Amino acid sequence: MGHSKSVWGSAPTDNYAQLAERFRPIFGRIREGAVHRELNRRLLHEEIAWLKDCGFGVVRLPKEEGGLGATLPELFNLLIELSEADSNITQALRIHFGFVERILSLPDGDRRKRWLRRLADGALVGNALTEIGEAKVGSYATTLTGGTDQLRLNGTKFYSTGTLYADWIVVGAAAEDGDIVSAIVPATAEGIGIVDDWAGFGQTLTGSGTTTLLNTPVGGDEVFSRETYTKYGTAFAQMVHLATLAGIARAAARDAAEAVAERRRTYSHAAASRSSEDPQVLQIVGRLHSQAYAAGAIVLQAAESVQRACDAQSVEDASYAESVSIEAEVEVAQAQTIVARLVLEAASSLFDALGASATARSKGLDRYWRNARTIASHNPLVYKERIVGDYAVNAARPPFAWQTGIGTQTPSSHDQTTGDDDERLRPES
Repeated sequence: MGHSKSVWGSAPTDNYAQLAERFRPIFGRIREGAVHRELNRRLLHEEIAWLKDCGFGVVRLPKEEGGLGATLPELFNLLIELSEADSNITQALRIHFGFVERILSLPDGDRRKRWLRRLADGALVGNALTEIGEAKVGSYATTLTGGTDQLRLNGTKFYSTGTLYADWIVVGAAAEDGDIVSAIVPATAEGIGIVDDWAGFGQTLTGSGTTTLLNTPVGGDEVFSRETYTKYGTAFAQMVHLATLAGIARAAARDAAEAVAERRRTYSHAAASRSSEDPQVLQIVGRLHSQAYAAGAIVLQAAESVQRACDAQSVEDASYAESVSIEAEVEVAQAQTIVARLVLEAASSLFDALGASATARSKGLDRYWRNARTIASHNPLVYKERIVGDYAVNAARPPFAWQTGIGTQTPSSHDQTTGDDDERLRPES
């Protein structure tokens, strides 16, 4: 093993160490079985149950509501640590944590109270949102029909990440009036089929497969309009991906250091008789650790902007709330374009330090690049770079939400309307 702990920087808050100590033994158990699960495609039911039992799903709930009262930077740092143990689990829980934010932002009332109780009791939430059929961008082929006392869902969803492990499912659907809504249904509801047919080369255990809905009943009070989305929801969702990437980099750095420390074989033209003394190999390991450090530091910096956007939702100054929400979107986009590249390079350079023997399938080291590449393929980097550039050059408002589907002519950012008299941000005087 390596002889010293990695230096990842200070915790996001003074209370973080106490919060994290609750979960680190579980993270350690999760890490021990990561390679076996990866090689044998053993799903994460047991590991997610461990996290559920120790309250990981309610870290963001206020203490008075049965949670742990974590800040967003604390949550994202926990997700980095969890991802270092197994990045599949973080992605499987991504929709759950996003839904928690949605509930926390609801006004006081029966719906908020009902869901806070469910979450405090351990309910986990998955998703059935994305479709791969003929639905056009901005719409769903999945429908919600019927009266308020007998609503029914019908459709097929793909990329249903986390749904195999969930108690409830958020389903995106088109209502009869044409509006896009979220219908929340129990995972065991009538007419639901959940299949583990995700065939991607990375993040293979996230349960990102197909969900079918056939006349699935929905309670009228479990239909959420688009207005219930949080203003910082898109930035939050991307931050989970970034925390996952940062955790992957840390795991790759850890494994590289341990493997180099133990490695006895070397090359005739190496710079030392052992890899642990070879300055060129040590340089690679040092660069890998630095990349992991930088990725984590960027994630935590961006997390502060999302926390500000979250806090601003409760202030009366709508202009300020809008401003910090825009800043959070741009900061997270900037972070994404760099963190993804840092982590992909780190996951690849691991093999430069260890040689061909590191490619043995039994070691599972390839999972770091495969998982990072899969995560980094969400929300394409090229668009984020354009969005950041358009903001920097033209003060253009970034998009706060998007969908995939069959393309139609898409207006440029300069043509989008927001209800204001001008789409652009007003420059400071």
